[in-house]
Amino acid sequence: MATSLIRVAIVDDHPVVRDGTAALLAAQDGLEVVGTAGSIDAAAALIATTPVDVLLLDIRLGTDSGLRLLARNDQPKPAIVVLTAYDYPQYAEAALRLGAAGFVLKTAPLDELLDAIRRAAAGGLAFGVRPRPVAANLSARELEVVRLVVEGRSNDEIGVALGIGSKTVETHLRRLFERFGAVSRTELATRALREGWLDIPAVD
Repeated sequence: MATSLIRVAIVDDHPVVRDGTAALLAAQDGLEVVGTAGSIDAAAALIATTPVDVLLLDIRLGTDSGLRLLARNDQPKPAIVVLTAYDYPQYAEAALRLGAAGFVLKTAPLDELLDAIRRAAAGGLAFGVRPRPVAANLSARELEVVRLVVEGRSNDEIGVALGIGSKTVETHLRRLFERFGAVSRTELATRALREGWLDIPAVD
């Protein structure tokens, strides 16, 4: 009895990576590449019109974040495996929290990617990077504060922008410093940029 092919689609904003991955997977037994996309909108259109079992999704899509597709609830989605160059546990945690079936680094061996695709298609999970809740647990308000700190805003300016008092801003910053072991606004902003906090959707 013939085994059904796993229908795979690839979302990556770099054509060479996207097409190369498609060619590599198309040569594997049991897989069928049914489409590719270079943006979130194109990916949404693809899965709306094409049956897909597993979607390979990059995190960085130009100036956009692939995690935004995971966060969308306006249409049914296939099993999604994040395929990224960013070895950040907070990305893996955010992907898991948003419903991803897997998280694989682009530097991983082909066998690891194939295993993740097959596990995801079977309803399982495959995370090559161990999820760790760090910045992914920022609330929407905390994320707004961090974003404005990164922009170099003063406490008074942050308060005006968010409609809160400067004392409340100080309280948010003190708690953020304590949680992440930061000793200054500069250190907090540097860590946020280095670890991609602003790419991760906030918790409700």
